[in-house]
Amino acid sequence: MNTKDTNNKGFKVEELKKDDVKIKKHRELNTYVSWYFTIVTVLGVYAAIARNFHLSYFGYSFDFVGYLFFLILMFLPPVYLLFPIKKDLVDKPVPWYDYLFSLTVIIASLFMVINSLEIQIRGWEVSAPFEAQIISLLLVILVIEAARRTVGWPFTILVTFFGSLPLFARSMPSFLYGSEFSFWRTISYHAMGRESIIGIPLQVVGSILIGYLIFAVLLRHAGAGEFFLKLAFGLLGGVRGGAAKVAVVSSGFFGSISGSVISNVLTTGTFTIPAMIKTGYPNYYAGAVETVASTGGVLTPPIMGVTAFIMAQYLGVPYAEVALAAAVPAFLFYLALLVHVDSMAAKLDLKGITKEERPSLKEVLKEGWFYILVLLLLLYYIFFLYREMQAPWVAGILLLVLTQIKKETRFTFKKVITIIQDAGKVLSELTSILAAVGLIIGAMSLTGVGHSMAREIVALAAGNVGLLLLFGALASLILGMGMTISACYIFLAIVLAPSLVRSGFDPMAVHLYVLYWGMLSFITPPVALGAFAASSVSGSPAMKTGFTAAKLGLVIYLLPVFFVLNPALIGRGDTMAAFFLAFSTAVIGIWILASSSEGFLVGIGTLPLIARIIMGLSAAALAFPDFTSDMVGSIVIAISVLLLLFRKRKIDTSQEVA
Repeated sequence: MNTKDTNNKGFKVEELKKDDVKIKKHRELNTYVSWYFTIVTVLGVYAAIARNFHLSYFGYSFDFVGYLFFLILMFLPPVYLLFPIKKDLVDKPVPWYDYLFSLTVIIASLFMVINSLEIQIRGWEVSAPFEAQIISLLLVILVIEAARRTVGWPFTILVTFFGSLPLFARSMPSFLYGSEFSFWRTISYHAMGRESIIGIPLQVVGSILIGYLIFAVLLRHAGAGEFFLKLAFGLLGGVRGGAAKVAVVSSGFFGSISGSVISNVLTTGTFTIPAMIKTGYPNYYAGAVETVASTGGVLTPPIMGVTAFIMAQYLGVPYAEVALAAAVPAFLFYLALLVHVDSMAAKLDLKGITKEERPSLKEVLKEGWFYILVLLLLLYYIFFLYREMQAPWVAGILLLVLTQIKKETRFTFKKVITIIQDAGKVLSELTSILAAVGLIIGAMSLTGVGHSMAREIVALAAGNVGLLLLFGALASLILGMGMTISACYIFLAIVLAPSLVRSGFDPMAVHLYVLYWGMLSFITPPVALGAFAASSVSGSPAMKTGFTAAKLGLVIYLLPVFFVLNPALIGRGDTMAAFFLAFSTAVIGIWILASSSEGFLVGIGTLPLIARIIMGLSAAALAFPDFTSDMVGSIVIAISVLLLLFRKRKIDTSQEVA
């Protein structure tokens, strides 16, 4: 596959693109249903705009509870039209029973919207009239079924079990023991209480997430992904292993705006994986690089993924604070990945893409300067004006205006409809998932199990900090195999994070720790969903791609431990000096650790096995937040490097003599 334009007109991203790997998730809707879907998406999005900018909704003003039920009314019924009851029916037309399910959700949620004030004033979550109980039961069942269709059975079983916990909590073991409630009390609380279906996850969607999801969809359709891919090729394509470095940078950016590991792999990966293979990387290695880079994007500011906004809500802090705390771990993560791909390129003697094959940086910036301007405006609103709720809307408006300047980026009516429908699909899926997650939160709150579970975990660890962190890591990893990152984080934020905070750890560090481990299932076999998606693009064995991704993601397994033990690494220390010390030792340690893992160190070359082991352990000690380990690690690394330089010089001299 040749990246050079046959007419010598410059670089064409399309020529790097392998055949698209499409996993069809949604039905094709007929004309009438498609228009219904478009209209409800517009109505739901406008409701979010009206709330964020304090506007009336066509002369009507929602209370917050009514607004949340209105979002369910707009975004949950389409789930039954888009997602079939079985995946193999995705190519079939919508059957009559899915129309019935969709209509039932409309009736149930409309009832809640109309009676939202009555629900709050009369306390229907505790004692509801009979018709409200029946409507509540229908809504709970349909929320669970919608989640099954969008996520799958493992998540649904977990939601159903914990959602029904108030019915049998007194019969459970100690760590799940709690208060019991009647069937109708439980159902009413789930449907109408402010800590269940319309709890924190859906509140975050209604308050802030809709704007960022719309902004991300606009960016993708405006060609921002292609622009940043070209920009990365222009900046890094010519250096050693440039194609892999492009994959790291571009996937990090795209993952930040998409918030989805799988969609990132199947979007940027169709460009970057063939480019890496073309320049000499093994296909399994190319797939692994894309997997790890896409996974890290979920944790990369400025936008990050859905979970970061939920985290901000749980911690009661501005989103900007979460983004700033995540910045250094994200930098260290991508630094390690860049060291890995550079070392592999050096070992394989891979060259960069030639100047003729690379896009002109000047031309790329000339074509897409407005994408950078839009992102700068977004950052300004988030980090300087602290208006994170308005930021994506304002930036989105600027993007819409600037894209109309050039014919190539101009939004036609047909493209606008496509954007609306794509946004609706994302919002419908997200609403179904987070409404179902709310059932877990509601059950934990109603029974008090969340607090008792946290106490039991602390007692089980018996004051051993290392054991407590290990419990957290294992719980996050296991749950991440059957749940979305957001669902996994929310569950552990309830049952695990409080126990870690009580043990003296910084709350921000704890919540980031849980988030990091929850995402590891995407690169950790036997699940490794991100790696399996990448292997379908690269044509490599899935398990080999997964194990290679786990090796490349070694730093992800260690980083959470580093910053939870020393929160100065995420800017939560007492002084700037503490931050710079933690940061500098972490940078050096992670650089050496990644080099040792790959078996190549810049300036020295290929490392002998014994040197890899010694320097890897020393690097981990240096990155570990402890003065003694820092000193030991520094000394051993320094001695090792001197000995290796002496060895290299001796070998070079003997070769010259020969």
